[in-house]
Amino acid sequence: MAGQSATGWQRKAGIGAAVALLLFALVYRFLPGWLMLPPTVPAASVSSGSSSVSLGNAAMSLGSTPASAGTSIYNAGPPLALAPLTARIVSTPQYAGPPAVVDLLKQAHAAELAERWVGTPDSAAALYQRALALAPGNADARAGLGALSQRLASNARQAIDEGDAKAAQALLNLLRKLPGGLTATTPLQARLFVLEHVQPLLREAAEQARAGHALNPAGSSALDLYRRVLTLDPGNVVAARGVRDLQHGVLLQARAALASEDYPRVSRLLAQAQSVAPDSPELIAMRAQFRQARRQHARALVARADAALQARAPRLAEQLAARARLLDPTLPQLASYAARVRDAKLYDGYRPGQVFADNFIDRAGSAPTMVVIPAGTFMMGSRPGQPGFRSNQAPEHTVTFSKGFALARSEISVAQFRAFVRATGYITDAERQGGAMVYDELSGRMRMDPGATWRDGYNGQPAAGGMPVINISWNDAEAYCDWLSKATGKAYSLPSEAEYEYAERGGTITPYWWGQGSPKQRVENLAGSLDRSPKGRRWDNSFKGYGDGYWGPAPVMSFLPNPFGLFDIDGNVSEWTEDCWHDNYVRAPDNGSAWVNPGCQNRVVRGSSWASTPDQALSAWRMDMPADLRSARIGFRVMRRL
Repeated sequence: MAGQSATGWQRKAGIGAAVALLLFALVYRFLPGWLMLPPTVPAASVSSGSSSVSLGNAAMSLGSTPASAGTSIYNAGPPLALAPLTARIVSTPQYAGPPAVVDLLKQAHAAELAERWVGTPDSAAALYQRALALAPGNADARAGLGALSQRLASNARQAIDEGDAKAAQALLNLLRKLPGGLTATTPLQARLFVLEHVQPLLREAAEQARAGHALNPAGSSALDLYRRVLTLDPGNVVAARGVRDLQHGVLLQARAALASEDYPRVSRLLAQAQSVAPDSPELIAMRAQFRQARRQHARALVARADAALQARAPRLAEQLAARARLLDPTLPQLASYAARVRDAKLYDGYRPGQVFADNFIDRAGSAPTMVVIPAGTFMMGSRPGQPGFRSNQAPEHTVTFSKGFALARSEISVAQFRAFVRATGYITDAERQGGAMVYDELSGRMRMDPGATWRDGYNGQPAAGGMPVINISWNDAEAYCDWLSKATGKAYSLPSEAEYEYAERGGTITPYWWGQGSPKQRVENLAGSLDRSPKGRRWDNSFKGYGDGYWGPAPVMSFLPNPFGLFDIDGNVSEWTEDCWHDNYVRAPDNGSAWVNPGCQNRVVRGSSWASTPDQALSAWRMDMPADLRSARIGFRVMRRL
């Protein structure tokens, strides 16, 4: 039983403690002042007008120090959380003066709050003026009228800025009734005048723009109307934006034209955009984009033109280069393009003086090395009175080469002719018809050697590969040219007589390409007075004081080239040409082509040889030989069409 009583007491004590704790919590929460503790204030916002301030948690702990010494927390006022969320504080001004004046000032203030500013007996302006009538020096009345005037002017200015002409005029009418109002309204009235004239123009400009009359017709286009607005109101934002929008529309069209590479249209549109706003950033950027696009396109056209030149299509290359020049004439690649196209037309893409060799298309090896001879004009032949004149060299006449050609750099060598024979099995006229004319050292004259062929030299002995091939006929030379044409796919032939003389002269007008008389240096293998045969023979008619060290032909290219870069063109061995023999130049072609008659038996030989007299070395010298003649003094070189 005793244990049960103790247990009951403990249960009651626990319940009591719980109730006491609950009461303490309630008092602490709702009546903190009883416990001399600050209340816990929840976060709240106090709003005044349209602004709010967040206060956060204003609770203070028991150990907090008061804000100032001697200030009791009981006198801190009600909790901030209990303040009204919105509050409007209306202050009543304190006026000085007689009661009647103070009363008028209070009425004026009330009228002002009620927005009865001007125009009625109970308006603020009328009441302030009545107060001034009673007390002319009253500062409050003057200040009230001044503030009222400023408010009306400010509201009128705002109405003008917003484009509300009616409201602005009404406010200005009120302002004009105030003391000094006329002065205050003058600038605002001027702005209102502008507004009343600008608004219709802006509306009309917008309508013209929508109707597609952005820049035309002149005088009534949207652009003209916007410009009239800016003349009346230089700072008008709407008009300035309208001008920018008009230019933007033009530049959009320009970008579309640029995308389709319609450059003339782009230029026209940029000119229109220039007339709208010449220095706008968008226009400047568009111009730069246009220049870059044109330059890139011009470069692409030049690349295509280069490909056309490589494909031997000079006309197409010229057209592409012309288009590129229109787009960007400052491209460095265009500076020399006219010359390149000209060379392509005249020289098949080569350059005058250029050296090249065509590869064989069906075997290893290449054709003889060629030199590009420039196009041009020269006087062919000679006239009476000139050194060594012969009637067959007349009449002297003009020959023009409208296109260049290529001539073998040297005479065809024994090795080069051997390659032809090996490739074709060709049998020469000397082999078929019994030999060739060779030099006889014993007699000092030419004689027929029945065993001499292209393999032999001037004396009938085997010749080295680098020697000029001799003892061959015109027919043999033609066969070699035919083989070269087939082996390379290019047009080879013997040079025409005009081509040979033009190339031999090398642009000179002197009797010999090196000048007049005996050469001053070893220029060609000629018959010189200083030359000696193996047995000591010398020439009866030779170049005085000249010796080249050879009696007979020398290896090709042993001496100096002429101005066109040709070796042995007037020495070493004479050479076959394509032409038939004619006794003079009457009716001779003036374009440099070969003068050929079907079935002719004799052909023209040009250039001097190791055994020729000085007259036979003249640039105008020519002689005829049977087409089947084989001689140790005659060889050949080839020509290629370009």
